[in-house]
Amino acid sequence: MQLKLDDSRRLTGPNLFWNHVGAIIDVSISGVDKSSVIAIWKTQARALLDALAWHEEKLTSRVYQGGASLVISAPIDCLYAATEVNEAAWHYTLVQLGLESANNFSNTLTELKKLIKDEENPLLLQLIQTANKKAKPLLSDDDCVSIGYGANSLVFPVTDLPDINQIDWDMLCDIPLALITGTNGKSTSVRLTASIVKAASKKAGITTTDYIRVGDEVIDKGDYSGPGGARTLLRNPSVEVALLEVARGGLLRRGLAVSQASAALITNVAADHLGEYGINTVSDLASAKFVVHRALGPNAPLILNADNALSVEQAKNIKQLIHWFSQDENNPVIQNHYQETVAFVRDDTIVIRKNNVEHQIVKVSKVPITFNGAAAHNTQNCLGVSLLCFALGFSKEEIRQGLLSFNGDNQDNPGRGNYYEKNGVKIIIDFAHNPHGLRAVSETVKHLPASRSLVLLCQAGDRSDKDITDMVHAALNAKPDCIVVCELESHLRGRELGDVPRVITDALLKSGLQTDAIIQASSVLDGVKKALAWAQADDLLLLLALTDRDKVVELIQTKM
Repeated sequence: MQLKLDDSRRLTGPNLFWNHVGAIIDVSISGVDKSSVIAIWKTQARALLDALAWHEEKLTSRVYQGGASLVISAPIDCLYAATEVNEAAWHYTLVQLGLESANNFSNTLTELKKLIKDEENPLLLQLIQTANKKAKPLLSDDDCVSIGYGANSLVFPVTDLPDINQIDWDMLCDIPLALITGTNGKSTSVRLTASIVKAASKKAGITTTDYIRVGDEVIDKGDYSGPGGARTLLRNPSVEVALLEVARGGLLRRGLAVSQASAALITNVAADHLGEYGINTVSDLASAKFVVHRALGPNAPLILNADNALSVEQAKNIKQLIHWFSQDENNPVIQNHYQETVAFVRDDTIVIRKNNVEHQIVKVSKVPITFNGAAAHNTQNCLGVSLLCFALGFSKEEIRQGLLSFNGDNQDNPGRGNYYEKNGVKIIIDFAHNPHGLRAVSETVKHLPASRSLVLLCQAGDRSDKDITDMVHAALNAKPDCIVVCELESHLRGRELGDVPRVITDALLKSGLQTDAIIQASSVLDGVKKALAWAQADDLLLLLALTDRDKVVELIQTKM
């Protein structure tokens, strides 16, 4: 019998389990029935919660291959203490199973009560209660509390909160806010939506895995797709419309940053980053992505991809207003919801149909990021974003202008389908890092005219051999004449130097690619140099540059 605590953390917003805040522990369990372990934990956790007078707090759990997540709800002002309570419950679980010697229960209670006392913030709870009654959005973290969003917000230090009667509640309100998630296309969809907001002469604030941006100004660079980035953006007084990329990691670590949103878009669900936080299957991942629906009220729609089987299946598990989109008007899901609000392509035109009224938005082939319709994945992104913006109240003309003005270059959409043409050579730079995304980009390459094609391929070392092999097969879908295999020395992540290129090369050879069609490179930049040296007029290069993208762009612009 082996039991191990893998992780202990706070859940600060709506999450995979419920809408409550609280504390979670992920535990490894082997050699014993999981249900019996969870039953003991529930007994121990309930005893601790009652002894601490947290009688109203709840318990839940989730079993997965190799372990379980054990969750308690807790007052929002005592979440650090709540993690200690949960860890204490796990300790007494191990004691009952004979795996640890018991700490004195009375002493444990005394320590936990002191932690709770030190963390309690009655004025914060009063502010939250009042904000909820007045239907005003409130965000809190270790440093600040804010009421309202963007231009309609006030921010206070958590240690110096105002009296509720001194707040001008009428000037504090929300702004249009959209949550955007999915396996692929999140960042592109966020930026594309921002282009439409700009076409409507409003200032969009966005969070992505690359930066926080307000209007055209980048506020900070880095991965801001979690709750911290969302709070920073929503406290910026210049923001008129908020567009939040919601990535899997932040969602599973902390939950959603907000509990109220105007709409949410799930671009698609496919295998990626499996094996973390108990998310071991694509069905698990779908459940995680669909957490965004918890922030939606009865009239706030969830925008879903009817061409994505996992999304269609997962939608059966929720009761939510759904607007569907598809590239095919005859998709059965679209037809089943034809009298509601849907978007589809008909005769190369994006059409939004609502209450039996059709709105023709734009020709797909005219939108730059579709590559004259060859990039089917970006056509789907345009459909989802069009439907999202329609739900947010933007006009079809604003949507059309936003789509047409979004060039998808390194300025508009860094690392996502950036297109260059130098000396007759067509070049696409993309960040595709999972098989689903790479297959979509490969399909684009396959449908673009070229004499020869080349793919530059690399991968981080934390992916399994199977994951890397799946990437290779996705790349071969482009029917390349040559593949450049690059080392990612900065992303070995536990592997030996040369290990990932070996896995890639072996998979290429087993797939039938000849040795002389494979070029080895010591880095992405070295690989790009070799790709450019290989290229001739009318060739097409797909550069999957997972690192050094700015340097790659500079190299292309200066060396050709």
